[in-house]
Amino acid sequence: MGWDPRIERDACGIGFVADAEGRSSRAMVETAISALCNVRHRGAVASDAKTGDGAGLLVPISGRFFAAEATRLGLPEVEPEWIGVGMVFVMDDTSELDLQRIVEEACRAEAIDVIAWRDVPVEHNALGGRALALMPRIRQALLLRPVGVDADEAERHCHRARRRAEKTILHEGRTIYFPSFSFRTVTYKALVAADQLAEFYKDLADPRFDASFVIYHQRYSTNTSPSWTRAQPFRMLCHNGEINTIAGNVNRMRSREGRLGKWSLLEEEVLRPVIDETGSDSAMLDNAIELLVREGPKPGESRDIRHVVAMMIPAAWERAADMDPQVADFYRWHASLMEPWDGPAGLIFTDGFRVGASLDRNGLRPLRTFVCDDGLIAVGSEAGAVSLRGHGRVRRGKLGPGDMIFVDPTDGGFQADPVKRIAAQRPFGLWLSEYRADASPGDPQVEIPDELTQLQITHGVTREEITLVLRPSATNGKEPTFSMGDDTAAAVFSEHRRPLYNYFKQRFAQVTNPAIDHLRERHVMSLRTLLGPRDPVLWERPEGGALLEYETFLLFKPPGGTFLDATFAAADGADGLRAAIASLAEGAERAATTGSAILVISDENVSAERAPVPSLLAVGAVNTALLRAGHRTRTSIVVQTDDARESHHFACLLGYGAEAIYPRLALATVSQLASGGRTRDIASPEQALLNYRTAAEEGVLKILSKMGISCVDSYRGAQIFDAVGLSQEIVDLCFEGTPSPVGGVGFEEIAADVLARHTEAFGGEAPKLANPGFIKFHRDGEYHQTNPNVVRHMHETVDPGLVHLKSTKAADEEGEEEVDITESDTDAGEKAAHVLQSAIAADPSYDQYLNFARIVNERPPAALRDLLEMVPAAEPIPLAEVEPVGDITRRFSTGAISHGAISKEAHETLAIALRRIGGKANTGEGGEDPARYHTEKNSAIKQVASGRFGVTP
Repeated sequence: MGWDPRIERDACGIGFVADAEGRSSRAMVETAISALCNVRHRGAVASDAKTGDGAGLLVPISGRFFAAEATRLGLPEVEPEWIGVGMVFVMDDTSELDLQRIVEEACRAEAIDVIAWRDVPVEHNALGGRALALMPRIRQALLLRPVGVDADEAERHCHRARRRAEKTILHEGRTIYFPSFSFRTVTYKALVAADQLAEFYKDLADPRFDASFVIYHQRYSTNTSPSWTRAQPFRMLCHNGEINTIAGNVNRMRSREGRLGKWSLLEEEVLRPVIDETGSDSAMLDNAIELLVREGPKPGESRDIRHVVAMMIPAAWERAADMDPQVADFYRWHASLMEPWDGPAGLIFTDGFRVGASLDRNGLRPLRTFVCDDGLIAVGSEAGAVSLRGHGRVRRGKLGPGDMIFVDPTDGGFQADPVKRIAAQRPFGLWLSEYRADASPGDPQVEIPDELTQLQITHGVTREEITLVLRPSATNGKEPTFSMGDDTAAAVFSEHRRPLYNYFKQRFAQVTNPAIDHLRERHVMSLRTLLGPRDPVLWERPEGGALLEYETFLLFKPPGGTFLDATFAAADGADGLRAAIASLAEGAERAATTGSAILVISDENVSAERAPVPSLLAVGAVNTALLRAGHRTRTSIVVQTDDARESHHFACLLGYGAEAIYPRLALATVSQLASGGRTRDIASPEQALLNYRTAAEEGVLKILSKMGISCVDSYRGAQIFDAVGLSQEIVDLCFEGTPSPVGGVGFEEIAADVLARHTEAFGGEAPKLANPGFIKFHRDGEYHQTNPNVVRHMHETVDPGLVHLKSTKAADEEGEEEVDITESDTDAGEKAAHVLQSAIAADPSYDQYLNFARIVNERPPAALRDLLEMVPAAEPIPLAEVEPVGDITRRFSTGAISHGAISKEAHETLAIALRRIGGKANTGEGGEDPARYHTEKNSAIKQVASGRFGVTP
């Protein structure tokens, strides 16, 4: 259960300065260095008080400087515009001969000459101790552009040469990294604070080193370990924010590698894998943008960088009535090729000659713009980073959600709406009208099967789910609200059979990553669903939009397609389940390669002889098999399922690859409830089904919003879950890449649960729905950690007279089961905490506390911590060697966690706890309620935010 780099997060200071006419000057470099120093506060330093989180500059290659360097190195005079630079970090003990062999062989394959190597002059004293210990050997290869090749094609050659070198490095097991490799740009970055970069790289201080634009970046590693390679800018961009959907984006890009769309398959092999999965989310975004900008089906057919950024990080076009129709058609058509790389993102990007900036659809990272009379253009995450004195009048502005600006010296300089220009270049609206098909999810009607109860038992539906979840959803059009938290045992510990969905825990936005308010910000969210095969990502042709388009993922009827049977012979046991999974994977691959546009995974063949494959297992297995085979983009997955009935189930299916869901049994159950008059205020079964769909959609939107994701298309295949209690065999076969740190049940146990439910349903006795008490506690049901017995003994420990308890009995709506309900005087909570401390320390109450502790400690295992045991030291440490309590508590820290990242109660509790032990709590960027001032809840450290946690403007 160690560190997982997939959960890394960071927050940064970013910006660029540029000349609108493309004029290079030394002043531009000095302005950028000054701006970078002015965002130093966005980074942090290590315990050595000097090693920073990382900072860097991305600049156009200074022909004047590097031509002079080539002459200094003894080369004949070289035309400045023909020089390229490969920046190299050698992170291991690779010899100079091996380094030159790898790079020069890769360059020769692309007709590029390496004309010289130079040591990059650096000032070691500028580094902190940790940065110096990790410092790579920094070299630059000077490159000569191939003859007869224009600037754009030269960049493609450079891109492929670097990819060839990277493949050799990986094959030979070396650790070498290229911050940049280009005929246009060079990146100077280091593990330093912003104000140390220019001191460290002596090139930046050379008066000959000039530029027409400069991109700058100061990294803040919120919960990451800073490194030289993860400092920014990268090769084409710098980024402030998080790509919340990165796992799904990487999976989808991996699936496209089977057919990228190059005219030459040999060229495609050079480009695979597209994504370096050892990089950060920002680095992976850079990898994808670089592919789409540098490569096309044929030479000269690649996309403009504005085009690429807009298709990967689109504005919220789905509900934007005031958006230009051409721009909306651009976004809608490109959704056929690329799902959004979703999450809070402030982006600065360049193709090496032009530079721009954009924000994600929510605008959750600030970017200010400054356009001066003399042609200076500045964009930054902070106002005031760039000194504008002496540059004439200044037009000040800011980027809003989904906005982009661009600086193109060859086309008017500053562009306030570059996407509009790109959208007008092709008739995307005409293409959509000819090829896109608007599809209906079907009429709200469903046939109620005769064996409804047997199917419900087979798929684990319980009486309380029908009463407490399905009925309110069908009645009110929204999911019911329960108390926060789930105090039942984890599924792997449960005394009752739990659905496979319960082994998966949703992740949520935290640290620097704000969630979305799915009610107030509904206009930026989308459930739009596309079905059908996708074109290769490098293509752009009218037929690429030939897909079925739905407004929702939840269907009332399944579409046509290839049927995949998700059942197995009950008599075959666990071997039958394994064989069914293998058969599903093989059938899906076969169907995808023979032209099937839609795969329908269905468990409708359940009978007395055949048991169901859990739908999540089936979807995961098919999705994983298609990804591994490189066929995932050739087809869509629709699941016709009898075991999915609530929003978490739907989120799991979507998260593991399903494009659309037809929850047949849930719909039949709702229809039967409405037909029997057991839903209040519902005029018809049709209305009940519509209400149920609305509730399911709202539930999924809420789950997306908790992770800061706006579009269900980005959530598909993103696998934003942790598995608790699943074996590695199951994860590898069906949920590849999902963290499952403790192992758990495998095919034998899952099959045993499936077959036990199947036997209960079809075993001969009159079937009856169970009520295991997963939602509400009752005596013979599922164990709850805060059950009435635990709560009663806790109150007795504190003070029997302090908290007034009222126990009542309430029959459930079936009238068949009595449920214990315990109410308490919540106003006494804080007093109770003080009394509990006294009770533990005072003898009269200590026996009661020990009784309470025994009840808690001897409970059945309900959480992973219940399996932990303290291992005593072989020999106790002498008491004289143990530090005083005051010295130990001095090291306690809660970090600067914002109010919005946790909750009011948790935030206040942390503040109280630190105050009591002599520590200092930090408000975090969310601040705190002034009512807490001058009380025990007051945080000693007040942090000023930069506005990232506001809702969409």
